[in-house]
Amino acid sequence: MDWNWQVIFTHIPDLLNGAVLTVQLVVLSGVIGLFFGLILAQLRLSKNWLVQVLPFSYIFFFRGTPLLVQIFLIYYGLGQFETVRNSFLWEPVLSQAYWCAIIAFTMNTSAYLAEIIRGAIQTIPDGELEAADAIGMSKWQKLTRITLPRAFGIVIPAYSNEVIFMLKGSALASTIALMDITGVARTISARTYTLMELFFAAGVVYLLLSWVILFSFRMFEKRMNRHASYVPPDVITSTIPQSFIPK
Repeated sequence: MDWNWQVIFTHIPDLLNGAVLTVQLVVLSGVIGLFFGLILAQLRLSKNWLVQVLPFSYIFFFRGTPLLVQIFLIYYGLGQFETVRNSFLWEPVLSQAYWCAIIAFTMNTSAYLAEIIRGAIQTIPDGELEAADAIGMSKWQKLTRITLPRAFGIVIPAYSNEVIFMLKGSALASTIALMDITGVARTISARTYTLMELFFAAGVVYLLLSWVILFSFRMFEKRMNRHASYVPPDVITSTIPQSFIPK
């Protein structure tokens, strides 16, 4: 088999343009999904089972069905209803493949993040929450100063994995005619008959993006959990003169 390097170098700018769209899909859906995931996690932690029913059903559906099915249901399915087509959201949002992909990715990742965040909150030591109650913190202060910061420190490794999964799942956006990395590679390979070369180059771009994501989250995790690497000073040698230390 003849390997055509020239076609890879020629179409690198096209793949990079597709990477821009891929990053947009991942970042937007990741940020919005994190916001909804926080809300769903709080609802799942409610002691009232009536409050838990709706978020549990939502999470069960989006974790139990393939992402491709969810994309098709939103992009092709919603247009089957005349009420949706006549709504003010049809033209600017629901008829556009870009926004349908954002909605599908957001709803999918929020379901996974809700369970990740819920698990992180439940692993916070009870002593920290009891200490917050002991000094008179309100529920809002305890949530914003203790629960969420500690939960984010715990959830970062799992969240980075979810972002990587979302990056790989974004390749499904090409099924609704979006020109992301996979869409660009598939279109060019169909035109030039260089399937292996273009998808090899697309895989390299995905690997580079994955490395950037992992490195960024590693730095963020180190920042959020800097207390874990704190080494207290040697009390004896730093506070007591050496001449007073018995030998």
